[in-house]
Amino acid sequence: MAKFEWDSGWTGGPRGHAGHGGSWGGPGRHGGPPPWVAGLLGLAQGAGTKGPKVRRGDVRTAILDVLAVEPMNGYQIIQQIAERTDGAWKPSPGSVYPTVQQLEDEGLVSGVEGSGRRLLRLTDDGRRYVEEHPEELAATWRPFDEGTEDDSRPDLKPVIGQVMSAVWQVMTSGTRQQQAEAAEILADTRRRLYGLLADGDPEQ
Repeated sequence: MAKFEWDSGWTGGPRGHAGHGGSWGGPGRHGGPPPWVAGLLGLAQGAGTKGPKVRRGDVRTAILDVLAVEPMNGYQIIQQIAERTDGAWKPSPGSVYPTVQQLEDEGLVSGVEGSGRRLLRLTDDGRRYVEEHPEELAATWRPFDEGTEDDSRPDLKPVIGQVMSAVWQVMTSGTRQQQAEAAEILADTRRRLYGLLADGDPEQ
C-alpha cells in the first residue's frame, strides 16, 4: 500500500516512494495544491487549453474573412476571431493592427470614420481576393473546427481538480484520524482506477 506522510507532504506513489521530490512542494499561491500539481493536470490558474498552432499568415486571412461579413474596428476583429474559434485563438493587438496596416497598404482594406470610431472594411480588391481564395480562408479555421469534433469524451480535469482541492483541505485542516482515513480512500480509489484498465473497454 502506498505510504502517505501527512505532516511532511504526500509521498505516496505506485511503489510507495516519493514522487516529484517526495512532497507537495508547498501550497500554491491561492491556498490550493502547489503549482506542479496544477500544472501536471493542466489546471493551473490562467492556463487554458492549448489550441492548434496558428500559422504564419493566418492573422491576415482571418481579418479578411471576418471583414467580408461586415465592417469592424480592430477590437471587434479580435473578438470575432475569438468567437469563431470558441476562444481557442484570440490574436493580440500587436499582431492584428500591423497586419491591418499591411492590408491597407496592399489596397485590400480601407478605413472609414463613422460614429466617432474608425471602421475597417474590404475594398473592391479585398472582396475580389476573398471570392477568389475560398480554400485559403477556410484553411485558417479548419484546425480549430477539427479540434472540436470529438466532444463526446468526458473531461476529467474539473473533477480531478475538485478531488485535489478536497485532499489539500484534509492535509492542511484535517485531524490525524481524518488524514489516515483519507489515505485509505485514496489508496482504494487508485486500486479501483487500475481495475478499470484491467477490465478493458466494455464497448470493444
